[in-house]
Amino acid sequence: MAETKKQIPESGHVAPYHHAAAGWGALKYVAINLFKERVSGANYKTLFAQNQPDGFDCPGCAWPDREHASTFEFCENGVKAVAAESTSKRVTPEFFAAHTVAELLAQSDHELEQHGRLTHPMVYDAARDRYKPVSWDAAFKLIAGELKALDEPDQAAFYTSGRASNEAAFLYQLFGRAYGTNNFPDCSNMCHEATSRGLPGTVGIGKGTVTLDDFEHADTLLIFGQNPATNHPRMLGELRECARRGATIVSINPLRERGLERFTSPQHPLEMLTMSSTPISSMFVQPRLGGDFALIKAVAKRLLELDDMALLTGAPRLLDLDFIAAHTTGFQDFARDLRTESWALLLEESGVQRAQVEQLTNVYIRGERVIATWGMGLTQHKNSVPTVQMLSNLMLMRGNIGRRGAGLCPVRGHSNVQGDRTMGIEERPTPAFLDRMEKVFGFAQPRHHGYDVVATIAAMMEGKVKVFVGLGGNFAMATPDTPLTFKALQSCELTVHISTKLNRSHLIHGRKALILPTLGRTEIDTRNGVPQGVTVEDSMSMVHISYGLSKPASPDLLSEIAIVSRMAEATLGQRCKLPWKAYRDDYALIRDDIEKVFDDFYDFNARVARPGGFHLKVASREREWVTASGKAQFVPHAIERDTPIRRARARYGERLMVMMSTRSHDQYNTTIYALDDRYRGVFGLRRVIFINQADIDMLGMKNGDHVDVETVWDDGVERRVRDFRLVAYDIPRGCLGAYYPETNPLVPLASVADGAGTPTSKSFPVLLTRTSVAAVA
Repeated sequence: MAETKKQIPESGHVAPYHHAAAGWGALKYVAINLFKERVSGANYKTLFAQNQPDGFDCPGCAWPDREHASTFEFCENGVKAVAAESTSKRVTPEFFAAHTVAELLAQSDHELEQHGRLTHPMVYDAARDRYKPVSWDAAFKLIAGELKALDEPDQAAFYTSGRASNEAAFLYQLFGRAYGTNNFPDCSNMCHEATSRGLPGTVGIGKGTVTLDDFEHADTLLIFGQNPATNHPRMLGELRECARRGATIVSINPLRERGLERFTSPQHPLEMLTMSSTPISSMFVQPRLGGDFALIKAVAKRLLELDDMALLTGAPRLLDLDFIAAHTTGFQDFARDLRTESWALLLEESGVQRAQVEQLTNVYIRGERVIATWGMGLTQHKNSVPTVQMLSNLMLMRGNIGRRGAGLCPVRGHSNVQGDRTMGIEERPTPAFLDRMEKVFGFAQPRHHGYDVVATIAAMMEGKVKVFVGLGGNFAMATPDTPLTFKALQSCELTVHISTKLNRSHLIHGRKALILPTLGRTEIDTRNGVPQGVTVEDSMSMVHISYGLSKPASPDLLSEIAIVSRMAEATLGQRCKLPWKAYRDDYALIRDDIEKVFDDFYDFNARVARPGGFHLKVASREREWVTASGKAQFVPHAIERDTPIRRARARYGERLMVMMSTRSHDQYNTTIYALDDRYRGVFGLRRVIFINQADIDMLGMKNGDHVDVETVWDDGVERRVRDFRLVAYDIPRGCLGAYYPETNPLVPLASVADGAGTPTSKSFPVLLTRTSVAAVA
């Protein structure tokens, strides 16, 4: 499926960025975004309540707050998220009356974002190709009618974005399971699913084992596949403090990101006034795309070799033998696999020289308290589950799990993606969870597994899913194989999107379609005169409450909780005795029922009322292993020899490139705030490809040339995007970087992480060809 939409040539430039991350540049762009969004003075003041005990939780990333009570807890990208929500620009019924869906489809994602906040529920009018106003009662009646008309509950899918609160997510899964399905695709399916599926097999639970307190005691940090300056900037504050007290920080990433080189903290006046900065990483390792697994295994192999040498010479052992004996199983099989693994294969697959592997191993050995953090650079490959498990193996070798100042730290993206999964947004629920749900609510739970994101798209294409409901997000643009996803959504009988702002998913609709506008997290949510708060769970399992402070963008908005509960009432009627109206009138009642289902949420309302909230117990942090053996488990994995990328490389040789998609700095997920990526030196451009200069030379091209990109896959489908500008960059040979969602059309739906189903958006095989003038014209 080739890209068919004509592209408007971008005007912009590329210039190296020599400044530290953040600093005055960040403050400049904060001011620009507040002005661009026309944020009023009253809403401007709400920024100072962001991430405060009596304020609202940032609707951006899931990085935790220092005691949730510091005086200045927002970052540049957090401001962008709040400014976008607090904008004075509005998308009204008059706006929709003036634009057909076809006209809006011709606009860029950035242009769609700039129109502002949705104000009224809208229904699609096929005869006029326009959305028109609809009453809330009529909207819920339409949803209920379509759901009731389905032949079986599994013909509906309920998608969830990580912006949904714990309370909304809990009601959403309660409604879906009362309706009769486990079809709960969610944004986790596209990002950290490999973490959620991989860690239970090693340490028993798919969550990280550290808190912010551990960063104060760590002496070594290994940062895999992350760009904190863009994706979770407040993490740089923690890294700055670690670096200033002498901790060793290693960045392991194909791209040498500016934010992990130097950082100027806007919260420290001396650095700002003196134009100084703090060096962050003392070592950079750049594996090839998909090479992290081989690199981590190589470090584990070298560690074992050095421990064998210590045993022979009588030197102190390098493995934590006491920990391994008391807390783990499977080490002998794992060690046997390491000893028989080929060094040549490990180095070839990782793309890292032996000397640097040994240097990285020595850093790990010197560390007494090591934290390993990772983002989607580790989780969006075919081998992502083995990679996460191999990293867990490496940390177990030296007892770096369940020790103060050490542990596993997956850094989630969206603000409540981890909380949504905790609340039961899970297409593969455990029998224990379903048993508890039956006990608490008194109705039989669906027991078969449902569809994840990729399976949902396939099911829509096959006519197996006919109603799609999206609780937040931009499903059409966040997902892989974009033209196929568009056709899948358009084949539905009904698509429903619960949103704050206009996005392309509203325009790629089913035969019938609804846009349901909802309150943002920054906005006051009052029921019967009482302000209502909602909770979220951050990347480190802290749960805290959030209260909006801004006037709602429109009096016609409903909260996510009100929308979900009214959908449930309209659909389930008298056959379901759950107190939907009581839930939306008092969110504390939802938390009371969450407490009944999840033991770790005991005294939920009382504990979350304390400043900073509370920490959910993570068993592996306490060295309690919820595994079949009752111990942490070493899991050996071999390097897979027969993969799509290996087959493509055998066919095309050095012309075959492996591409990853990534965010720009002026972007959060699929939301495009502006067209700059200043830390990478890209301004006013998005259709760019980061490529090694030696690869440009090999292809017979020049820096700045324009190319088309075609996926190499074996299903006979053409996947192509056109007219991208080459940008010479510090990236390993044979590897490419480009922005999403522009390159999502290149990711085949069938290209997923084994055992997780996550699209392989960080490694897919492509070919580059020169863009012809005729193709662009």
